[in-house]
Amino acid sequence: MNELLEQRDTRTDPTAQHQALQVLTLAQRTAEEHVADARRKADTICADARTTAEQIIRDAQGRANVLQQEAEKALSDAHAKAAQIARDAKAHASEAQRNAKEILSDARARADEMAKGAEANADELMHRAQQRYEDVVGSLAAKREALQQQIETLEHFDRDYRTRITSFLQNQLRALWVDEPQVNAEEIEQSESVATTTPAPAQEGQPPDRS
Repeated sequence: MNELLEQRDTRTDPTAQHQALQVLTLAQRTAEEHVADARRKADTICADARTTAEQIIRDAQGRANVLQQEAEKALSDAHAKAAQIARDAKAHASEAQRNAKEILSDARARADEMAKGAEANADELMHRAQQRYEDVVGSLAAKREALQQQIETLEHFDRDYRTRITSFLQNQLRALWVDEPQVNAEEIEQSESVATTTPAPAQEGQPPDRS
């Protein structure tokens, strides 16, 4: 009730209406100032943002230009380096080909020299082997001749030995025949024949009869 009374009093009181109008005007002005201030801040922020964006764009464009220049320079350097590598490779290939020819020529010369040395060594070895063969064959011939002489000596000894044994047996038989006349001449001849055909016993260190 009091509030209603006060509102009625305010509506009916001109002073109160004037104060209310002032308050309303002040509030509207304050609101407009806040709006204007907000607009100014918004404009400032937009301007700053636009400036920053333009600066970023300029920086990016400058950076892009720098990167493009660097890329073009790197590409040019790569082309130059590739060309230099190609020239070096060609020069190295030519040098390698020359070195290969020299190595091949040297290898052929060494092979020829080694072949000549091997042929000379083979001839020397063949000569030595032939000389050794002749020495061995000569030594064997000398040994064979010596053995042949020994065989002939033993055969001579064997014949002489047989002759002596035969003579001894014949003498013994004759002596027996004189002491015992009953032994006839035919038995003496058979005994002599047996003594002649019976081989003499081989002495130690002498070969058997080869006749």
